[in-house]
Amino acid sequence: MSSQDGDRPEGAGRRALDQTRWVDLTVREAIERGDFDNLPGAGKPIEDLGTQHDPDWWLKKLIEREQITGVLPEALQLRKDDAELDALLDKETSEPQVRRILEEFNARVVAARRQLEGGPPVVTPLREVEETVEQWRGRRTTEGVAAGEAPRKRWWRRG
Repeated sequence: MSSQDGDRPEGAGRRALDQTRWVDLTVREAIERGDFDNLPGAGKPIEDLGTQHDPDWWLKKLIEREQITGVLPEALQLRKDDAELDALLDKETSEPQVRRILEEFNARVVAARRQLEGGPPVVTPLREVEETVEQWRGRRTTEGVAAGEAPRKRWWRRG
């Protein structure tokens, strides 16, 4: 219903109109202050505009921008970790540490296989510890020879 003058809405309609005016005024004031000047991406085309619609675009951008990790279902996270495991092991310098990483990885695979929750199936194989440690040793030896490096001497060894 309308009020006596016939052109002013009542109740919720009036509040919505007042809110719209307030938002417009606030934006205008921000523009005048320069709050929207020099924003990232100003004057550049919007990325991925015109490509196929993805309802989760904002989530993917957030994950990329904030470098968020570990939000995959466990089965997929294990596949990713398995693919990166050799590179992780190659950063280690002690065999006990390599073994510990492998044992923790295998324990995660076993735990994921036992879970009763839904999601993708766990197809990541267990890593054979002895075999993987041998491969790690081989890569360390090969990398040192390939780079022309002399074998590293430990500071506590003499001669």
